[in-house]
Amino acid sequence: MPSLQTLSSFWSAPVVATNMLVFLNLLGALLLGLLVGYERSYHGRAAGMRTYGLVCMASAALTVIGGYSPDWFGGHNPLVTGGDTTRVIQGIVTGIGFLCAGVIMREGFNISGLTTAASLWASSVIGILVGVGFYAAAMALALLSAICMMWISRLEEWLPSRQAVAITLRFRTGFQPVESVLRNMATARGFEIAGGSISIALKDGHIEWRFVAVAQSRQKMVTISELAHEMSRFDGVIGFNLSYARN
Repeated sequence: MPSLQTLSSFWSAPVVATNMLVFLNLLGALLLGLLVGYERSYHGRAAGMRTYGLVCMASAALTVIGGYSPDWFGGHNPLVTGGDTTRVIQGIVTGIGFLCAGVIMREGFNISGLTTAASLWASSVIGILVGVGFYAAAMALALLSAICMMWISRLEEWLPSRQAVAITLRFRTGFQPVESVLRNMATARGFEIAGGSISIALKDGHIEWRFVAVAQSRQKMVTISELAHEMSRFDGVIGFNLSYARN
């Protein structure tokens, strides 16, 4: 049974001061994580403020405790010689990799969650920066991450770009679609079929084509609603599915 002197060592002035420093680090990391996570929460993503706050704060906690190893166990453990912070950081990065992989989803040609995964990884780095005492760098990274997620998308909309649309066409039984005809139809509407994106399947006796159509320019392309209206009148098409190919 531990003695009163051993128990009191956990509340000695140096250990309490260390605990206060760790607490301030955790509080700062939590606030910075919440700042980054607000953008994801605002846009209805699965990983929101709570996830980012916890990731950032936990990363800071795992990092900062390595810097105060002499105060572990009330400062009375002779086996503690010092923590290897670089190995702790390596473990954090590895663990966050599994968490990030869980938010990436793929459905057909669409890949979602990449931005959330990247920002979660950035959130863990913010926590690490707080843990090692690089407070200004941590605040700068949090601010830059938030700016990147909030306003870079607007910059992308302003810059010239080519929108991609994932298309699935289902043809009536016995109808044989011709690739050159489909390409000409896409060109007439401001699109071109991306090379190597065509896949053909036979389901319930119906031929099904899947491909990605890339806009030649924003000025030439028709909207996805107009494209859907026209596809409903295409000869041989009995069903279709359109969605923006996003990541």
